[in-house]
Amino acid sequence: QVQLVESGGGLVQAGDSLSVSCAASGRTFSSYAMGWFRQAPGKEREFVAAISWNGVNTDYADSVKGRFTISKNNAKNTVYLQMNSLKPEDTAVYYCAADNPGIPLGAWAISDYVPRYWGQGTQVTVSS
Repeated sequence: QVQLVESGGGLVQAGDSLSVSCAASGRTFSSYAMGWFRQAPGKEREFVAAISWNGVNTDYADSVKGRFTISKNNAKNTVYLQMNSLKPEDTAVYYCAADNPGIPLGAWAISDYVPRYWGQGTQVTVSS
């Protein structure tokens, strides 16, 4: 079992930067692939970014590519999402997720893919 707790959300202005974190506890964090999803009001949850268990490989949604960076610190059992050049359309609840490292990283972006473990979410609001 893996427990995930997000932090770092908040209210920022368009163009600002913000970093959200996800602290993991439970079974060996380093053996899991990690990722971020988001859900805006009235919209379905969407994939944002994912990172392989060893932090070597990453994948991003086209909407955040070049602006967001996902990283993983296995020594601290933490995964990060650095968000730059934020836009009002980035406003959402951001959820951290973890899953078996054997699942191809590209699967995370498939619309019906549901990772095994989830955090409770952290609100990110970008004002125009």
